[in-house]
Amino acid sequence: MSSNRPARHVHPNALLVILCTATFMSSLDVFIVNVGLRAIGADVGQSALANLSWVLNAYAIVFAALLVLAGRLADRYGNKQFFLLGLALFTAGSLGCALSNDLWFIVGLRCLQAVGAAALVPTSLGLILTAIPAERRAHSIQIWAVSGSIGAAAGPALGGLLVQLSWRWIFLLNVPIGVAALVAATLLTPDLRHSRDPRVPDLLGGALLMVAIGALALALVQGPGWGWSSGRTDVAFAVAVVATALFLVRSARAAVPVIDLHLFRDAGFAWANIANFFLAISFGMQLLGLVLWLQEGWGWSALSTGLGIAPGPVMVSVTAIGLRRYTKGLPAGLVAAVGAGLMGAGGVLIGTRLGVEADYVGQVLPGWLVIGAGVGFALPTLVGAASRGLAPHQTSTGSAIVQMGRQIGSVLGVALLVVILGSTVSRQHAVTAWWWAGGFALIAVVTAIPISAVSRR
Repeated sequence: MSSNRPARHVHPNALLVILCTATFMSSLDVFIVNVGLRAIGADVGQSALANLSWVLNAYAIVFAALLVLAGRLADRYGNKQFFLLGLALFTAGSLGCALSNDLWFIVGLRCLQAVGAAALVPTSLGLILTAIPAERRAHSIQIWAVSGSIGAAAGPALGGLLVQLSWRWIFLLNVPIGVAALVAATLLTPDLRHSRDPRVPDLLGGALLMVAIGALALALVQGPGWGWSSGRTDVAFAVAVVATALFLVRSARAAVPVIDLHLFRDAGFAWANIANFFLAISFGMQLLGLVLWLQEGWGWSALSTGLGIAPGPVMVSVTAIGLRRYTKGLPAGLVAAVGAGLMGAGGVLIGTRLGVEADYVGQVLPGWLVIGAGVGFALPTLVGAASRGLAPHQTSTGSAIVQMGRQIGSVLGVALLVVILGSTVSRQHAVTAWWWAGGFALIAVVTAIPISAVSRR
């Protein structure tokens, strides 16, 4: 049985770079494809948006559905093995997408990418929590969380640049990065195994959770197209509810459940996940809402839209890393609440200034910078608060729960945005969407505050 110390001769910074690179790459891929959909369709002979949207939806559904099961298996069989497997699958799927000329083959390979991402994202945080020295752990979690946020926010910007060359570069970009990370991780990542239980985790419970999350994600991403009152949407929601109930019953009785329900008895873990969920709804609405407004409201190109998004992720880094010295001694709930409040305030600022005539500096940039600062304060703090009390043998499972909440929240935010905007992106509907996003950020403020009370006990 390996110890909890990092591998000898492996510098923590080198390990952190590898883990953050993988997280950045997987997060980037969720959003980078948005701006290339039309280019993909034109090249493979598909113009129907309903078909093209599966390039995005398949990834989101599979990623969300597999996160927790992959994290639980990693805790049992080893974080390093699942991290390497995730990197390999994600890189192979990226190469396949870049070489494909058939839409549905690309969709299948996007599912393969999602399987890889579901393995590498929770294990990367799990490795930080177990392989990075304790005195460096909090700062490493912040950098890890920021790398994921930057990947999400930088996706449209980088996608806009790459599409000018070819949509295939959206996927080819991952290949050299993935290969380099795979080689480095094989050599440098310690093989730490903390689970002493020889029994196999409850696979039936894992299957029920996959069905529940997959059906919920399917209902949310397809609801706007199918219709919220359609039979297919109702069936998807019903399957999600029934599978969730069966999963909870199964987990309460299983000898080795996929999710130990006792995790949620930790009030810090529970409140941080709740706040994280509502924050993801808000950010999902804000990011895609801004992309759609710049492109459809103001008629900007993909490249211009990407560059317009870029200041936000820069502010995330500046706030989370540059201002850490001023926030590390403050209560986690207070820092997260301030960040969520800034996100809501920035969104309202954009909503109140938004006009039909394009004025990026006057109408969008100030609020977008405030939102970026809010993400920099809130997201790393919530991830750290949710991870703080995890036992070594639960790190990847707990991390996967955090990521699953973010993913489902983001999918829900996008679905709500589509409902609010309707078929045409008008100023009135766009402003309404910004106010809704502000409301969810306010809920995140309220649910983040109890974290400080819990941490003082």
